[in-house]
Amino acid sequence: MMNNYFLILPEISLLLTGMLILFLDAFSKELGVGRKIFPMLAIIGSLLSALLSFLLIGNNETLFDIYKVDDLTAYFRILLSLILCFLVIGSHEYNDKKITHIGEYYFLLLTATVGGIVMVAGVELITMYVGLELLSFSLYVASSSLINDKQSGEASLKYVLIGGVGSAILLFGLSMIYGSAQSTFYNDIAINFLNGDFFNLEFLLVGLIFLIAGLGFKLSAVPFHMWAPDVYQGAPTPVTAFLSTSSKAAVIGLLFRLLGGPLLGVIEYWQPLIILLSVLTMIIGNLIAIQQKNIKRMLAYSSVGQIGYLLMAFVGLSSYTLSAALFHLSGYLATNLLIFIAIIIFYTKNKENSLINDFKGLANNQPFLALIISAGLFSLAGMPLLAGFFTKFILFQAIVQNGFLWIVVIAVTMSTISLYYYLQIIKQMYLFEDNDNNCVSKWNLTPSQYIASSLLFLLVIFIGIYGTPFYSFAEQSIMVLF
Repeated sequence: MMNNYFLILPEISLLLTGMLILFLDAFSKELGVGRKIFPMLAIIGSLLSALLSFLLIGNNETLFDIYKVDDLTAYFRILLSLILCFLVIGSHEYNDKKITHIGEYYFLLLTATVGGIVMVAGVELITMYVGLELLSFSLYVASSSLINDKQSGEASLKYVLIGGVGSAILLFGLSMIYGSAQSTFYNDIAINFLNGDFFNLEFLLVGLIFLIAGLGFKLSAVPFHMWAPDVYQGAPTPVTAFLSTSSKAAVIGLLFRLLGGPLLGVIEYWQPLIILLSVLTMIIGNLIAIQQKNIKRMLAYSSVGQIGYLLMAFVGLSSYTLSAALFHLSGYLATNLLIFIAIIIFYTKNKENSLINDFKGLANNQPFLALIISAGLFSLAGMPLLAGFFTKFILFQAIVQNGFLWIVVIAVTMSTISLYYYLQIIKQMYLFEDNDNNCVSKWNLTPSQYIASSLLFLLVIFIGIYGTPFYSFAEQSIMVLF
């Protein structure tokens, strides 16, 4: 039994860290604890989780028939823990200035990370759903962390209402799949679906429609994306960063486990839905992003478009396409986190209007920040020598080899179009002077801001030049499904 609990030490470390932070926050006056200890504890907890996850690579065990500890789980444990770590390092000055209940805020990020891991590791429908709701409820509350900000409260309310609808739709879909397969366990579902005499086709079709719609809400895939721009705009920028990275990564990990496992035997029924979702998401996300003047709304629609590229991997589902998708996901997360941390650093020193022209003349006042934002945006567009080019190339190549050239043509076209709205930000930073005093004159980053942004910047370049080790680990992780 001790060995069983040893296998979930990463999750235990995150939860214990969160509980410690919550306890110290509640009795901070009595214990004489300052606010600066909370980000330190969150960083230690996330690094400990990543280290323990790394040590558990190579395991392939199922705990209590509901929780799978294998290389796919290890990959997402490391990924989500490091995202949390980098986010806290790069944003703790921002949080200290703008978030009142700081202990509760870090507790919510830690529990959201645990929820994301449970979503990927769960191999039973109820367990998976509990993880998803733990992630969702944590972010509902975290979105309203700016206490005196009406936009933050409005964003949280919209997120709760639309997220609740999405969860209800997803839960109905899961119940119909249970009714069809007569089990909530992934292995039993797979066996029953492979044996055509043991499942109800009508229940399955209804269940798949509602399941993909519910997960579409969580991914902000078109046409279920309507909540994303408003929540991204109103939530605290670090929470927006978490929504755009960890939250999306966890749902994609869930799709790896679900579509590449129990639902693989009925691919002919859900494949057309994924094709439709992928194409609509790529096209509409990128076209609407062109019209945006608010940088957080623009990044929201950019994130919608990026989800469309990832959904392509499930169209011609194989170990090759899923490995490529996991590799692309890693590069995308590093790139997106780099951009958001740079924006957080900028708004730590400047008034937060969240407009693209806020960055006017940034190259003169803070050239390093302008450089890393430009690198991140070029990476999202898929420019060479950066992570986005290499990972997209591998992904698109895998989709073409599976016989879906036409959808890759759409993806390449949309990726080219995206360069236009990314260049709008770069143009403001390099080609215009800050005559409106939007940003303060020369200013320096703090050591922690330099550490977070520099490491992510180097990671984006490293993946773009030599991403083979990451692809190898992604391939090793995906092979547990086949």
